[in-house]
Amino acid sequence: MSELTLTVMRLGFLAVLWLFVIVAVQVIRSDLFGTRVTQRGAARRGAPEPRTQRQAAAPQQQQPRRQEGGRGGGRQRRGAPTKLVVSEGTLAGTTVALQGQTITLGRAHDSTIVLDDDYASSRHARIYPDRDGQWIVEDLGSTNGTYLDRTRLTTATPIPLGAPIRIGKTVIELRK
Repeated sequence: MSELTLTVMRLGFLAVLWLFVIVAVQVIRSDLFGTRVTQRGAARRGAPEPRTQRQAAAPQQQQPRRQEGGRGGGRQRRGAPTKLVVSEGTLAGTTVALQGQTITLGRAHDSTIVLDDDYASSRHARIYPDRDGQWIVEDLGSTNGTYLDRTRLTTATPIPLGAPIRIGKTVIELRK
């Protein structure tokens, strides 16, 4: 082998090695510091765009729920939960009204509830109503898992009223 070929191979190997190191550092950094949440900061500074989109989507989500309530009968609505409450974690005290829409949980900025938790995945879990009006929780392939009453979820599971749903350090409950 010529010396030029050997030098080119050494430089190529060095470049691939540095590329690996840079990628590894980026992965470690994202694990330690999480993903950047740009819309949250923009909403605090008064940028109306994220709020306007949510407000515009809210009436569309409420209309189907009203129609269901009219034909569904009172039995399902009496015992049905009306809100999702964060009882532990950095968002403790946060309440989300249940209006028949799917609620996504995770670190991604477009989640319904953005979890600032090192143990939460970007798309961690979702909570949605089924045809009978019962609410279902489903883990979306998260790394650390979603727990319902100390049981790790492997399939979509109905949520009893008041049962704690644990995602990392965050605990969420359905309440009336």
